Amino acid sequence: MTVLYEDNHIIAVNKTCNEIVQGDKTGDTPLSETVKAYIKAKYNKPGEVFLGVTHRLDRPTSGVVLFARTSKALARLNAMFQEKSQLNEGRSPITKTYWAIVQGAPKMAEGRLENWLVRNEAQNKSYIVSPPKPTQQKKGIDAKQAVLTYKTLVRGDRYTLLEINLETGRHHQIRCQLAAIGCPVKGDLKYGAKRSNPDGGISLHARKIAFVHPVSKEQICITAPVPDEALWQKLTSIIQ
Repeated sequence: MTVLYEDNHIIAVNKTCNEIVQGDKTGDTPLSETVKAYIKAKYNKPGEVFLGVTHRLDRPTSGVVLFARTSKALARLNAMFQEKSQLNEGRSPITKTYWAIVQGAPKMAEGRLENWLVRNEAQNKSYIVSPPKPTQQKKGIDAKQAVLTYKTLVRGDRYTLLEINLETGRHHQIRCQLAAIGCPVKGDLKYGAKRSNPDGGISLHARKIAFVHPVSKEQICITAPVPDEALWQKLTSIIQ
């Protein structure tokens, strides 16, 4: 586990593609428990360690994950992420930037994608649908608007490195929307990638998170190094 930032109220770590943020039916030890153990050992804390999960990353996704170390920080960060999940015209107190290696390349080097998504719980997958009519919403069709912007950082022969900024936070939003323009994330078989990655993950990385500190009110920006994998290192070395 790599700690990227910590103080008395928050801690951020760099998640690998093999870790889960919270416990699930697999029974695997979640990252939240690993962080608790780290805090308990480092600060010699007696009893149970408080740690609040403020947001999640899909298991096959890597990158920065932010946890709260106090209940005050948790409540305030939860409010920030809740606001982030809605369309906010760029005024969110928290921003998340992702890097993705995708198959092929978008037709436009940069752009804005707007879609309506529906989540299929049984398949753990999201689908793009037509904008819902008022009558459909009354019938319980839970389509949500998803908006992101992207720009090309590096274009290779077979793969392209993109930077993505979310304006909304929807289930599998990046994976679904990029697949819809013919650029599935490398290794993402669920959304149309040609083959899996050797490590079982997908080439989607939560690169950066910027936010107003929930207690000090200072502006914080935390960046997660990309995975130590050949293609990641090759593509990112070009822009360094």
